[in-house]
Amino acid sequence: MESFQQGRNIATETLASLVEQARDFAVSNGILMVPKDAPSPNVFSHAPFTLFASPFPKSLFQQGFEVQKDFNILVDKISKDHEFLKSSLASAMEADEFTKKLFDIYETTQQEGVTQKISLGLLRSDYMMNPKPGTENQQDFLQGYDIKQIEINTIASSFGGIGSRLTELHRYIQDSYADSDDKTTEKLPTNCAAQGLGKGIVTAWNLYGNKSAVVLMVVQGSENNRVDQRVLEYSIRESNPAVKVIRRNLQQIEENGELKNDKTLFVDGKEIAVAYFRAGYSPNDYFSVKEWSARVKLERSRAIKCPTIAYQLVGTKKIQQVLAEPGVLERFLDDPGMIARIRKTFAGLFSLDNGEDGDKNAQMAIENLDRFVVKPQREGGGNNVYGEAIREVLSKKDGSRTQYVLMEKIRPPVLKNYIVQVHKNEILEEDVICEFGVFGVVISNGEEIVKNEAVGHLLRTKSIIHDDGGVAALRAVLDSPCLV
Repeated sequence: MESFQQGRNIATETLASLVEQARDFAVSNGILMVPKDAPSPNVFSHAPFTLFASPFPKSLFQQGFEVQKDFNILVDKISKDHEFLKSSLASAMEADEFTKKLFDIYETTQQEGVTQKISLGLLRSDYMMNPKPGTENQQDFLQGYDIKQIEINTIASSFGGIGSRLTELHRYIQDSYADSDDKTTEKLPTNCAAQGLGKGIVTAWNLYGNKSAVVLMVVQGSENNRVDQRVLEYSIRESNPAVKVIRRNLQQIEENGELKNDKTLFVDGKEIAVAYFRAGYSPNDYFSVKEWSARVKLERSRAIKCPTIAYQLVGTKKIQQVLAEPGVLERFLDDPGMIARIRKTFAGLFSLDNGEDGDKNAQMAIENLDRFVVKPQREGGGNNVYGEAIREVLSKKDGSRTQYVLMEKIRPPVLKNYIVQVHKNEILEEDVICEFGVFGVVISNGEEIVKNEAVGHLLRTKSIIHDDGGVAALRAVLDSPCLV
């Protein structure tokens, strides 16, 4: 693998000073998490990050922002197509109980009649750079790559809070390191993700129409990433001080929530205008029937959901795979430009359904293990299957493979950077790869799109020794793009 960024060869003393400055800046500016091994939920450390901003082509950065508004509309339209969701997810539900339980809640509310017509999506579409066809052996960092979509996150899209603060950290470090005439900091785009996401929630709160109602942030019982959530909460307050936010987990919502006859939801005596989920995306969030009952209560209520359960289902990998099939986008969109922009971001995606095509695709993957990744219907990172493990998963004859989709492995350029981990004293320059995300806000009222924006970005970087995992899993780290 060729590296497209030369090492900096920073002297040991200089590097130690820069790392100390960076750590202090992170702590002083709230770029914080609770480490997984922390003795208390109130012991914080800086989140892991790169010492310098990573180079990223300006044209691909702009492309991600341009296509985000298209994806916002697409997600909303799919969420309103009951038959498409049902038929597309049928095979996944046969093998994946979690997806089936989510769909059962969706079916229940569809049969009852949707109580709240307003939907709020705080989405994040993630991409990696991949060589353009025919340029695999002669990649040019600025011209030889496309961005290919890894996934679109429709629930609990994280790091819009502390991630948006990395730009200032990198500007500070670059200024400390560079010559006085260095113009690198001018290439770091301002990131307004936290403000944009907060304003999206405030807009939904206004649409609900009761100034005494509150925003409910649905959180996990033990939340290591709550500072990121707090930054978003503070941006809500900055946008409109009248909007109050309460935090509750699913068990608390079940035990202390009341759904009135008119479907108004109260939690601890407070009427809920917007329910913003930072939990509920993983089976690990549902410990008992209480959590599932709470999810049903929320979905049946008049509260504006972010996301609705339909939006959450749109974010499954199976829907991503089906959308890449010929002619499917045209079911939802009639703008040729929009269709072309979206389709350009699709990587190779293949069904693993039972039958001849699924058998052929499974065999193709088994014979080319390094070319593919197998992805389950899960969010949160660390769930994908690589290498020899693919053979084990796809060789089973019990029908379990239908819970996965097959995706071509993206081959991003290898860069150089220093990774500042939480409890790691020795900082070495490493070969790394980057994943670029764009945050979008979409609000619809029935068929009408009320708000559609791309509001900010996220760059996460990891050493090439890791196949999978996110920042919360301490594999990827926070980064920011230096546009070239």
